[in-house]
Amino acid sequence: SVSTRDIADLLTAEGFSVNRNQIQLNHPIKTIGLTNVAIALHPEVEVTITLNIARTADEAERQAKGETLTTAEAIYGDDINDNARPENFFDPNAEFEGGEDNA
Repeated sequence: SVSTRDIADLLTAEGFSVNRNQIQLNHPIKTIGLTNVAIALHPEVEVTITLNIARTADEAERQAKGETLTTAEAIYGDDINDNARPENFFDPNAEFEGGEDNA
């Protein structure tokens, strides 16, 4: 997840003077994608920045170009393993082999 400390550290590394208490974030960011975050520069001055939350540089680049990477197919494309698809984890018609315990 991405917290106010992570955002402040990133902005400081890029040459901006921002403290973590200036970043208005109700909860840590836990999803990939583009996220708008408000920063209070002064009591009467607020700016909004867009953060590109990604697992890899390639993923960030694809998101910056407008791709929505919220599904396995979108992220991995043809490289996804068919055996890893949720519908292949179990057989919904299979019978339970163990007996039910009656307590």
